[in-house]
Amino acid sequence: MRVAIYGGTFNPIHIGHTSLAQSLIEQQLVDEVWLMVSPQNPHKDNDAAAYESRLEMACLATKGMKGISVSDFERNLPIPSYTHTTLTKLSEQYPYYQFYLVIGADNWANFRNWYRVDEIIKNYPILIYRRPNYDLDLSSVPHESNITIVDTPLYDISSTDIRKHKKLKMLNPDVLKYIRTHHLYNF
Repeated sequence: MRVAIYGGTFNPIHIGHTSLAQSLIEQQLVDEVWLMVSPQNPHKDNDAAAYESRLEMACLATKGMKGISVSDFERNLPIPSYTHTTLTKLSEQYPYYQFYLVIGADNWANFRNWYRVDEIIKNYPILIYRRPNYDLDLSSVPHESNITIVDTPLYDISSTDIRKHKKLKMLNPDVLKYIRTHHLYNF
């Protein structure tokens, strides 16, 4: 089983996230996509909504999507949750699965600064999706690496933009309802 790990803060999850996950399944690049909701991203300030809220919004956004599930696997890992630790623990718990890492071109720009990045590159296929205003430079990567630039829908949106500019059309209606019901992000 080929499982893509698409990690993030998902603060909040939006249609760009879910469209990307669907595209990976539709293109048969992987069999499943697990949205890995991070309790605390080591590369971001910790101003996120509560973990349980972000997890619930991810579940609402993916309800009924074939091959896409939400994972709370990192909940029981040390904080901050490093991708290397997550992938290693997943491989130990699910030895017959092939885990892929999904990251955006924005994360690729800083990938060399990630914890134990050489081991990630060596042991896990990486699927990189394009982001507006980010060039993908793979020149520093060994040719034998299993890194693929994937052709997925391109959304010029981020969770930060949604929070700052209230771009509500980029949210699943059930997610927006949850946000308003729980008084998140001053919407």
